[in-house]
Amino acid sequence: MNRIYLTILPLVAALCISACATVTDIPENLSPAEIIQRAQEASDRNRYKVALQYYEALLERNRINSTLICTAEYEIAFIHYKQKKYGEAREEFNALLERYNTPDAELLPQQFKILAKRVLEQIDEKEKSRLRFFSRPATAAK
Repeated sequence: MNRIYLTILPLVAALCISACATVTDIPENLSPAEIIQRAQEASDRNRYKVALQYYEALLERNRINSTLICTAEYEIAFIHYKQKKYGEAREEFNALLERYNTPDAELLPQQFKILAKRVLEQIDEKEKSRLRFFSRPATAAK
């Protein structure tokens, strides 16, 4: 019986590791709208790694479309925010906001500027409340 477990256990472990490291094959013929839809579906299922792969593909395939670039950059940052990777999300939101400090800023979709600022405010609040929690003096036990 132990021999069976020793045989099956490595196979199960290998299967789990390969499932976690899945690289999504993104068909070349998908339209940007289809890529965004698939990314959103993956994100809704908490399959953030897959969603990130779709948004990265969107960036790579649409290097001159500023609307799609802003969409992908915002969504990538927002996924990192949902994963509680606040430092990474903050950097990405700030990089996105830098796009709005250029002469062509009026051509960019404004919703991502507004949303990025709101999420940055939420990150600030979360970090402030975390600091308040950890900086409270300990109460003496009676």
